[in-house]
Amino acid sequence: MKAAMHSRYGAPEVVRVAEVDKPSIGDHDVLVRVHATTVNRTDCAYRAARPFIVRAFTGLTRPRRSVLGTEYAGVVEAVGSGVTSFTVGDRVFGYNEGAFGAQAEYLSVPQGASIATMPKDVTFEEAAPGTEGSHYALAFLTVAGVRAGQDVLVYGATGAIGSATVQLLKHRGLTVTAVCDTANLELVKSLGADRVVDYTAQDFTKDEQRYDAVFDAVGKSTFGRCKRLLKPGGAYLSSDLGPWGQNLILPLVTPLFRGRKVKFPVPKHDQEMVRHFRDLMESGAFKPVIDRRYPLDQILDAYRYVETGQKVGNVVITVVPPN
Repeated sequence: MKAAMHSRYGAPEVVRVAEVDKPSIGDHDVLVRVHATTVNRTDCAYRAARPFIVRAFTGLTRPRRSVLGTEYAGVVEAVGSGVTSFTVGDRVFGYNEGAFGAQAEYLSVPQGASIATMPKDVTFEEAAPGTEGSHYALAFLTVAGVRAGQDVLVYGATGAIGSATVQLLKHRGLTVTAVCDTANLELVKSLGADRVVDYTAQDFTKDEQRYDAVFDAVGKSTFGRCKRLLKPGGAYLSSDLGPWGQNLILPLVTPLFRGRKVKFPVPKHDQEMVRHFRDLMESGAFKPVIDRRYPLDQILDAYRYVETGQKVGNVVITVVPPN
């Protein structure tokens, strides 16, 4: 089968498409014929081993898993003798961080992995980007503890994480101020944002409104810059570790003082998470934003584009062209 591989850490150029053995399956495994996958920030972090700590999970000097990819959507081609949750022909999608392997024509996962049947009336290319950015967004909502009627500011509302966050917040009845550039004002409004701030025209950190939570979905700000935006007891969260890893340290320090806090969202993925986003997509409450599509043979170009930091929503890789 064809797969996107890397044998060393580094820039996008370490990625190559090569022929590799089709994965085998055990008694409790599911073999998926992948129709679509994505290239996302998580993939880029593991490919480059940035931050360095990811090597603790992927290999100190070189990657232990050569085939890249976390998100996928496809069709079950075979199941092990002990599989009861899925059958051949099922349309499925899921998230495979840690084991990876989604950027390939076939993927083998345990039946208990983060996999679920696809939402109805959604294509493979629409379902594939339904878990990575959104599960980070879900972690933000969970850790922040925000609830209906509260006010939240989302900085970086056009990325995979930010665009999912805006939709999830609105689904839960919160008032959302979203920060983006001029070109994407209408897109962000269409996601449900109640108010949109153009950061090219004004400094969002000088906003006069106050918020129950501020979420930096692109990791380009700091608690110090955003603290004044928070209501008493409000929380700042970021998708990045921050300068000198401060977003891991401040959640331990700020609760010692009354007032505004830093919290760090640690996402988890399981079948419940994937089924949650299936249900949201089926209901129309959540729709992953898609920026560009590339065929698998051009995945290096996709990595280069994602590395620019200019993508809007998600970048999809088509493995099996739609009919």
